[in-house]
Amino acid sequence: MKIRQLTSVPSTLTALPILLADALVTPTGGHEPLLGSARRPWVRSLPYLVAVALLAVLIPTGTVLLHTAYRLSVPTAASVAVAQSAPLLAAVTRPLAVWWVVFPASLAGAVLTVGTPAGAGPWPWPVTTLIGYLFLMLALSLRERGRTLLAVWLVTTLTTAAAGAGFTRAGNSGAPLPIVLSGAVLVLGWSLRGRGEARRLLAEQEQISEAERGRRTLLEERARIARELHDVVAHHMSVITVQADSAPYRIAGLPPEAAEEFGTIAASARSSLAEMRRLLGVLRSEESAPDRTPQPGLDRLPELVDTVARAGVRAELTVTEAVGALGELPQAVGLSAYRIVQEALANVVRHAPGAAVWVSVAAEDDTLRITVVNAGAPGGTAEAGIESPEGTGHGLAGMRERVRLLGGRLDTGPLPDGGFRVAAVLPVNQPEEPGT
Repeated sequence: MKIRQLTSVPSTLTALPILLADALVTPTGGHEPLLGSARRPWVRSLPYLVAVALLAVLIPTGTVLLHTAYRLSVPTAASVAVAQSAPLLAAVTRPLAVWWVVFPASLAGAVLTVGTPAGAGPWPWPVTTLIGYLFLMLALSLRERGRTLLAVWLVTTLTTAAAGAGFTRAGNSGAPLPIVLSGAVLVLGWSLRGRGEARRLLAEQEQISEAERGRRTLLEERARIARELHDVVAHHMSVITVQADSAPYRIAGLPPEAAEEFGTIAASARSSLAEMRRLLGVLRSEESAPDRTPQPGLDRLPELVDTVARAGVRAELTVTEAVGALGELPQAVGLSAYRIVQEALANVVRHAPGAAVWVSVAAEDDTLRITVVNAGAPGGTAEAGIESPEGTGHGLAGMRERVRLLGGRLDTGPLPDGGFRVAAVLPVNQPEEPGT
């Protein structure tokens, strides 16, 4: 066991430079600007403003400083100042790539100024070079991972220490200052970045919690609606089914027509109960899984018209040949067409009993056109589709919602003879089927 521990130490020391070199050449993420996710526009533009201000100050100041204090020629001083400061504008989006430009430029400036007198200024980091380099350290700390920051600081420390040891100059006491300041800026930026990420994660958790609370409230409301539907509607429909089925046996001397009518009532009640069970299953499903039961479509319209005809409404259905040429309709379109006709006929039964109804289904330009027109009620009762004391107007609202989800058009309104008209245009080709 001891031999393994001893042999693992050299391997770790060998792998450390490889890890540091990889950290220096591999950026952390994309090229989103610093503070690019801030809400306020002025905060997002702040890094660019600081970078432009540094360029406007450091390039002329650095040129003058390198020429007067460090005795470089004006072209050389200007070239070094531009090489050290101009790339800082790109540090807003690519700080690690900029470091690979600014750091060699700083080394070149140190080599060019190595022979200047000791009292000329701090060496190997002139003041202007150090200011620009600290801004770059701040940009790095706000973007790169900790391993990259450690590698940058170690390279800065080693080169500064080697320069100070290899070129001893009187009065060069400021050599450790860049090491301390760069490390402090990296730690400060890393701390600010960690705090910002912690606040962002906390905000995301709060949003998730809020969404979860909303989802739980929705599930509770759906469960309450399901209980009410089960306790009220389903119970009464079950009673109607039982009474209609047992009427021929309970009532003596019942005419055959009446017995057939009771059978029709029982069949309609059982069909309603089946749809009620399916609706209750959807409401009680936490994941809102799509229902696998086949949904009614245009093929069920004749059955629907026959049902209202047995209820005393003279209904006539017309389906043009162009509808068959459309082929198989999307489920959302077929179901919406069926529900629109169903609601229109139900309105006639409720508000204009005994009135004649004409249902027309046609196709034109990849659209399905449904028209339901009823004549005025024989007794002068309320027009179908118009809100009455017995109705709530929810039927027309449901039609409009279905048509709107499919991107179609709906036209409803009374007719001069006292009847009512419902006309819907549904696009057949949908990019994706909305939920029903």
